[in-house]
Amino acid sequence: MGGVSTESNRLLVIDDDAAVVEFLAESLGASGYHVETQTSPELALERIQAAAFDLVITDLQMPGMHGTDMLAAILSRNPEQLVLLMTAFGSIDLAVAAVRAGACDFIAKPFKIEALLLAIERAFRDREMRREIVRLKSRLPSPDHTQLVSKSPAMKAAVDRARRVADLDSTVLLTGETGTGKGALARFIHDTSRRRHRPFQHVNCASLPGSLIESELFGVKRGAFTDAREDRPGAWLAAADGTLFLDEVGELGLELQAKLLYALEQDRVRPLGSTTDMPVRARVIAATNRPLEVLLKDGQFRPDLYFRLNVIRIDVPPLRLRREDIIPLADVLLARVSDRHPRPVVGISAAAMRQLIAYPWPGNVRELSNLIERAVALCDHDTLLPQDLDFPKGPQAIDALLSGDHAPVRLDELERLYVRRVLESRGGNKAEAARVLGINRRTLYRMLSFR
Repeated sequence: MGGVSTESNRLLVIDDDAAVVEFLAESLGASGYHVETQTSPELALERIQAAAFDLVITDLQMPGMHGTDMLAAILSRNPEQLVLLMTAFGSIDLAVAAVRAGACDFIAKPFKIEALLLAIERAFRDREMRREIVRLKSRLPSPDHTQLVSKSPAMKAAVDRARRVADLDSTVLLTGETGTGKGALARFIHDTSRRRHRPFQHVNCASLPGSLIESELFGVKRGAFTDAREDRPGAWLAAADGTLFLDEVGELGLELQAKLLYALEQDRVRPLGSTTDMPVRARVIAATNRPLEVLLKDGQFRPDLYFRLNVIRIDVPPLRLRREDIIPLADVLLARVSDRHPRPVVGISAAAMRQLIAYPWPGNVRELSNLIERAVALCDHDTLLPQDLDFPKGPQAIDALLSGDHAPVRLDELERLYVRRVLESRGGNKAEAARVLGINRRTLYRMLSFR
C-alpha cells in the first residue's frame, strides 16, 4: 500500500464475533495501524465518546443494533467520525443507504484483508483530500462575481446563452421565479461584455411607486415638483454606454410602459418636467418573475412592449431543477459569509449537505443564501452540521411551498422528498421510516422509486 502513512492512525474495530475482531486486529496491526477492538456495541460507543479514533470499522448488523442504528449512534456522538462498514453481501442496499447517511464507505463480507486495507487507505486519502481543499480554499481570493455556478444542464444552458449574447446590443429578457439569480445573470452579461468598464444601473420596478420610478428611470428637471431642487439624470442616462437592468418589469403600470417603449424604440428619454428629449445609448436587460404572457392576456402589459423586450429570452431555472448546483452554490455562499464572520466556518458536513440537496427550495438561491448566513451566524463550530440548518417547519414549510412567488412543487415530488427526509432521519432504516409515515414497506419502496 502506498500514499497514506499508517503510523499515527488509530482504528476501532467493532464486531460481535470475537474471532473476526481478533483476526482484524492482528492483520491491521501488522500493517502498522494502532488497533482497538470491541465486541459490544454499547461499550464501543462509550469508547468513541471517550477517545479519538481516526477510523471506526464496524459490522452493519449486530445484536441490539439493527441496520444503520450503530452508524447513527456513532455520528450522533461525533458527526465528523470516519466510519467504514462491513456488511454481508445480501445487505448491499442497506450499506448504500448507510453511505448516504454518513458512512465513508463499505466492504462486503467475505473479503480479503488486502481489500480492507485498500478501503482504509481510500478513506484516509479522501479525508486528506478534503482537508487540502479546505486549506487551498482558505488561500484563494473571494469568488469572482463574473462566474456563475452552472454545473446543472439547465443553468449551464442559461449561462452559455448569456455569454453568447453579452456583446450584442439587443434587449434581453430574463424570466424565472423570485430568488433564482436573475440579477446575478444580468450582472454576468454586463461583466463579460465590452461594456464591463461602463456603468451598470439596476432599477427595481417593484420597489417604488410609479411617479418615483419615472424620475428614477428618465431623470427629473429642477422644479418639476416640490422636492426637485436640482437636475437629476436618471438611471438610463447614468448608464451611459453601459447596461440598464430593469428588474421586475412586469410591475410597471401601463402609462410607464408606454414611456419605456418610446425610450427603447427611439433611444431617447424625456426627464420629468422637461420639454426636450435626451439621447441614451445603454443596453437594456429586463427581468420578471411574473409570466408576461399572462399579463398580456389580462390586458396588464402592452403587446408592443412585450415584443420589444422579448428579443433575446433567457429562462433562469428554479433551484429544485438544478440540484447539481446546490453543493457548489453552498460552498460559494459559505465562503462569502465566512469572509465577513469573526470566526470563519470552513465547510459543510456531508449530512448537512444531503439535507440541502433534498430540500425543495421554494425561495431558490436567495433562500439558500439566507439559510447559510443564518447558520454561520448561530453555529458554534467550524463546520455546519444538520442541526445548524434552520429549515421551515410544519405549516410554515407548506406556506412557503404554496406562496405565489414560484411555481408550485408537484405533489408526487414533494411526497418523495419528504419520504427520503424521514428515511434519512431514521438512518436508512426502511421499516422504521415506514412505521413513522404510517405506511407499509411496499408503499415506501414505491414512493422512493418515483422519478
